[in-house]
Amino acid sequence: MKRPFVYLVGAGPGDARYITVRGLELLGRADVVVYDYLASPSLLDCAPAAARRICAGKRSGGHSMPQEQINRLIVDEALAGNCVVRLKGGDPFIFGRGAEECEALEAKGVPFEVVPGITAGIGAGACAGIPLTDRRFSSAVAFITGHEADEKEGSSIDWELLGRWKGTLVFYMGVGNVEPIMANLLRHGLDAQTPAAAVQWAATARQQVIQATVEELAEKLRQSNMGPPAVLIVGEVVKLRGGLEWFQRRPMFGKRIVVTRARAQASKLVSALEELGAQTIEVPTIRIEPLADNQPLVDAVSHIGVFNWIVFTSANAVDPFMQALLAGGGDARSIGKARIAAIGPATADALLARSLRADVTPDEHTTPGLVAAMASVEDLAGRSVLCPRSDIAPNDLVDLLTARDAKVTNVHAYRTVRESNPQTRICDLLSARQVDWLTFTSSSTVVNLMQDVSAQAVQASGVKIASIGPATSAAVQQHGL
Repeated sequence: MKRPFVYLVGAGPGDARYITVRGLELLGRADVVVYDYLASPSLLDCAPAAARRICAGKRSGGHSMPQEQINRLIVDEALAGNCVVRLKGGDPFIFGRGAEECEALEAKGVPFEVVPGITAGIGAGACAGIPLTDRRFSSAVAFITGHEADEKEGSSIDWELLGRWKGTLVFYMGVGNVEPIMANLLRHGLDAQTPAAAVQWAATARQQVIQATVEELAEKLRQSNMGPPAVLIVGEVVKLRGGLEWFQRRPMFGKRIVVTRARAQASKLVSALEELGAQTIEVPTIRIEPLADNQPLVDAVSHIGVFNWIVFTSANAVDPFMQALLAGGGDARSIGKARIAAIGPATADALLARSLRADVTPDEHTTPGLVAAMASVEDLAGRSVLCPRSDIAPNDLVDLLTARDAKVTNVHAYRTVRESNPQTRICDLLSARQVDWLTFTSSSTVVNLMQDVSAQAVQASGVKIASIGPATSAAVQQHGL
């Protein structure tokens, strides 16, 4: 049996990319991930596919699993011989009840490690453009729970001290108690005109910041209906936000964009969109799978020396092609003098990762553009061309090459299958008008999505559509979009 171990990992605030390198490493080898509501859902994809994912569901106002049950769960899972990652939003030891979980583990003799994370207060300040310290305004920061808003007997909060505080105050879980919190600060001497802000959904595309004074903040939050998760920041540093705010200025901030590409391929597109501030919603409509029988591909590749050209119209064909080449005892050298054509830079990059450089990559990333670029290098008449492609690839490439009297060997390299997950989520989002853009990267992504969604529903939602290339755009139009 494996040695039991539990890692308490701080997931950081909002954006999954704010997790530490150590935290990401541990997720990659977890057997069980016990995660909180505020941990970014995309981090769960970093765990092995076989890892069990258990939601502890902690959020302000309610817990789907009591803390005592969480303690028992991580102990039991570890004693069963699992590598357990306890994924907690922010930092485990800043209002995360991490100490209680460590004590439960220690009591049962289960070894553990605590991996710190960016706590919500620091993340909210940074992403709202509010420095928690500044030598002109604040040389101290206090983190305070917002749950003890009233001066109740036994409260550990020294409101008299906070009312005289010369630095920055950061209240966690305080948006529901903002009125008594601000009232207590005023009652104990804090200037009513002290700048204050509430930061909701910090470090996400849903981030919202409301700025006011201590005297006004409660009323502004009431008018906006802002709820948790949010932190409150009080102090002179808040007034610096006007010149330091950057997060919400990004060009696509807050736009909700559906990505229909296969999950294994979506990461680059998702990353690029999120870098611009968008909120991406992954709804893969296709899945790339290996062939049930790749013997025709192996047979074609075994005669690689007879081909003058090898044409790749998708990055998905590169790995199966190379695997077939290696299976037959060959390698990159076996290609010899054959020229390689790639339809676009992504496909060219996939080839380069396999130590193959494309001789031709057209400026126009289309099938006609690819064939024209090949023809500009040499007359294709009588030239032998190998085309490893999807099992559902259209015939346009073969037709265009044949029209130039090339000898074409078209062979399946992989399968493109419809994603089996129901698309009820996208239907709900569209009907609620919670999507700004639908993106399509191939005609098959269009066809598969439209089996579940009507053109009328898409049109009624007011969503905009982005498609890659004329073939995909034609499929969009054919479906009435």
